[in-house]
Amino acid sequence: MQTVGFVLVALGILGFGVVSGRLQRSVITPPMVFTAYGFLIGPSLLGLQSFSIDTPWIHGLAELALILVLFTDASRIDLRVLQREHDIPVRLLVIGLPLTIVLGTLLAVGILGAHLEFWEAAALAVLLAPTDAALGQAVVSSKLVPVRIRQALNVESGLNDGIVLPVLLLVLSFAGMADEGGAGYWGRFVALQLILGPLVGVAVGYLGGRVVAWCGENGWMTHTFQDLSALGLSLLAFAGAELIGGNGFIAAFTAGITIGNCCRSVCSCLYEFAEAEGQLLTLLIFMVFGLVMVPLALEHVGWQFLAYAVLSLTIIRMLPVALSVIGLGLQPATTVFVGWFGPRGIASILFVLLVIEEFDLAGEETILAAAVTTVLLSVLAHGLSAFPASKWYSEHITTRAPEGGEHLPVSDLPVRLPMPSE
Repeated sequence: MQTVGFVLVALGILGFGVVSGRLQRSVITPPMVFTAYGFLIGPSLLGLQSFSIDTPWIHGLAELALILVLFTDASRIDLRVLQREHDIPVRLLVIGLPLTIVLGTLLAVGILGAHLEFWEAAALAVLLAPTDAALGQAVVSSKLVPVRIRQALNVESGLNDGIVLPVLLLVLSFAGMADEGGAGYWGRFVALQLILGPLVGVAVGYLGGRVVAWCGENGWMTHTFQDLSALGLSLLAFAGAELIGGNGFIAAFTAGITIGNCCRSVCSCLYEFAEAEGQLLTLLIFMVFGLVMVPLALEHVGWQFLAYAVLSLTIIRMLPVALSVIGLGLQPATTVFVGWFGPRGIASILFVLLVIEEFDLAGEETILAAAVTTVLLSVLAHGLSAFPASKWYSEHITTRAPEGGEHLPVSDLPVRLPMPSE
């Protein structure tokens, strides 16, 4: 990146920072601002910066962001509390997520089948399956929304990106079987990735978490470096797995889950790191999204891509949600609310960049265009609707079901990028 690029990044961060307090309670979200800013300075408008999607620093930034997102999101989830209290997100992950992938694949074949092979359509469905609660932050942090519902969306978002990652690798291996190596090669490759990655992640999370906790409690490590341990442990898990043939991203996710359940005393430091440095990385990714990915996708977008994007945010998400929560005693408005707030964001962006870097697929441009269109529509639609929908839902559910299943008490789990709420 040239000096002008650094100046533009600095102006973007500082410019948003000076008005961030004013925008915090508005319908304008940070992802919306940074996506628009990236598009503004990009080749489609002002032309101040222009990069290829294959630029090495973009993929380096994306890898670092994905490692930290997987690690810190997973560390927020207390599995014992999840098993005991949070039946809605368990249903969403165990029933809703697979159904979303299946339905997304079938509709991708039906709408984009002229451009995608079956396994490429499946890859598109998988990488668009994870939700990003940060795009609807007003929902998961608002005290107006019953805690059981906002925590369901929060927990689902924290786990589904790591859950779909091995599925994505498996689907991509099927898509690549026709290439050199064949089924046997790709089968061994995926098996090693799915076994060695989690083993390294558990080891790093448990041992590293214990070391950081002990050093912090006994005055060996300052609070600042406890915060930075999120970076060190996540990178150690990633690199350790990659060195022995495992998948580093899966290792980072399992390391986060392990440390979040074995060393809870360290987790507050991880969350502090994620709120500052982690947020900066996330916003830079959205700027890259607007700068590089949106202009590239616009060259290929047609009605098929727009149709699939709309269906991805509605039917493909909402129907599986409705089926997965049957029998939980929720009001229809709650089912619609949870179904709608399944925004697609940072994980989908990073998975697309991962696919482009690691796999040579014939339908790569189609996958990029469909995914970027969906995420862009989600950034706008979910960002603009988060505040008004939360207020409407709160008033509706308080009036119609003041003692319904939505109000059952559950424990709060940390959310990504917490902010003051009403």
